[in-house]
Amino acid sequence: MVIGTALIGLGLAIVLLDIYRSHPESPWLALLSLSPLPRLLRALILGAVGVGLLIFAVVSLNRTLLAPYLRPGKPIVDAVSRHRRLGRGPRIVTIGGGTGLSILLRGLKKYSGNLTAIVTVADDGGSSGRLRRSLGLPPPGDIRACIAALSDDEDLLTQLFRYRFLEGEELNGHSFGNLFIAALAGVTGSFDQGIMEAARILSIRGTVLPSTMRDIALLADKTPEMAVEAFRIEGESQISETPGRIRRVHLEPNDPPAYPGAIQAVLNADMIVIGPGSLYTSVIPNLLIPDLVKAIRTSQAFKVFVCNVATQLGETDGYDCKQHVDAIERHIGRGLVDVVVANDRFDYPLPEGISGVDPSATADMMVPLYTGDLVDSDRPWRHDSEKIAETLIALWEERTGPLDLSLDDDLGS
Repeated sequence: MVIGTALIGLGLAIVLLDIYRSHPESPWLALLSLSPLPRLLRALILGAVGVGLLIFAVVSLNRTLLAPYLRPGKPIVDAVSRHRRLGRGPRIVTIGGGTGLSILLRGLKKYSGNLTAIVTVADDGGSSGRLRRSLGLPPPGDIRACIAALSDDEDLLTQLFRYRFLEGEELNGHSFGNLFIAALAGVTGSFDQGIMEAARILSIRGTVLPSTMRDIALLADKTPEMAVEAFRIEGESQISETPGRIRRVHLEPNDPPAYPGAIQAVLNADMIVIGPGSLYTSVIPNLLIPDLVKAIRTSQAFKVFVCNVATQLGETDGYDCKQHVDAIERHIGRGLVDVVVANDRFDYPLPEGISGVDPSATADMMVPLYTGDLVDSDRPWRHDSEKIAETLIALWEERTGPLDLSLDDDLGS
C-alpha cells in the first residue's frame, strides 16, 4: 500500500510540475506549493499532511469494516486486541448437550476463540422433537443453545435467537432459534450448513457441530423399584419421565457414523471437556458413537470429565461422583479421561428431590479427582460458568504454563 501510494504521488507530482512550469506566476500555485518557504520545510509539511490523511483514511476504513463487531463504547483497539488474544487460546473441544454445555461455553469463550462444541442430536421432545418429526431434521435445540452461548449475550439478535413463543396454536412452545436453523437448513440444502450460517450470522466465538448427522433414537433399559427385570424405553424425552433406575442406554442404530468435522476437531484439540449435562441423555449419547470415542482415545489432548453438581430426577437419583464415572465406564470402558472435576460446596438449598453430587466416595476410582467451588449461588443445581471455566483453564495452565492473555503485547505489536 505504501509503494502504491508513493507511485500515485510521483505520477501526480510529474503532472503538477508541468502545470507549475507552464504558469510560474500563478498565485494559487505558489500558495499550494508553499513556494515562499524553504524546500526542505515544504517537503516536511506536505509529507506530514499526506501521512495524516492516509492514517485517517485507514482508521475510518477499519472502523467501517469492524462496525458489525464493535459494542457501543468499545474502541477498535480493544476489539482487535480481544480477537487476537482469544485467537491465541487453546483449542478446546466440549462434548455434551443441554443446559450444562451452554453454561460451560459461556465461561470458556472469555479465554479462547478456538472452541468447538460437539452436541448430541438424540433429543425428541419439545420444539426440537416437533421439528424433527415434521421436517425430518436433526433436533436443533441443544445446538441452538450452544450457538447462543458462544455469541455476545448483550446482542439483541442473540436474545431473539433464544426467544420462545408462548401463544399461538402452531407456534406455542417453539423457539425462534430452532425455527431459524430449520429455515436456514432449507435454504442451504443441509442441516450442517444451516448451523454454520446461523453461527456466522451471530458471529460466535467458536464452532458448533452435531456429533452425527444420522437420524438416531435414544433407548434406555430401566429397572423399576423392587424389581429385577428391566424394561426398555424409547425416546430421550421419555427416559427421565418414566420411574425406575437406568441400567444402560443405547442408540438406534447402534453404530452411527460420527460427523467428520467433529472427528477432526477432536484429533486437533489441545483440551477435550466431556460434560456437564444430563448424564444419560446428553453426555453418554455422544460417547455411544464408536468413531467419536475412538478419536477421543487417539487424541493427544488433555481430557477432562466435568461431573454434574446435582442429581437429576429420573436419571441420576442418589448418584455420587463415582457413580457418574462408573456409568460412563460401564458404557465405553475405562481410560477415557485424565481427570474428573467435581463440585465440593453444598451449603445452598436445592429443590425437593434433588441432592448434591458428593465427590468424597472415590474408592476404586482409577481417575484423579479435582474438586472446588463450582456451584452457581443463584441456581445451585447448576455450574457457575465463570467458576468452571477458571478451574478448567487453571488445570490446563498447570500442564502447559500460563496463557498469554495480556493486552500490552497486542498494543505493542
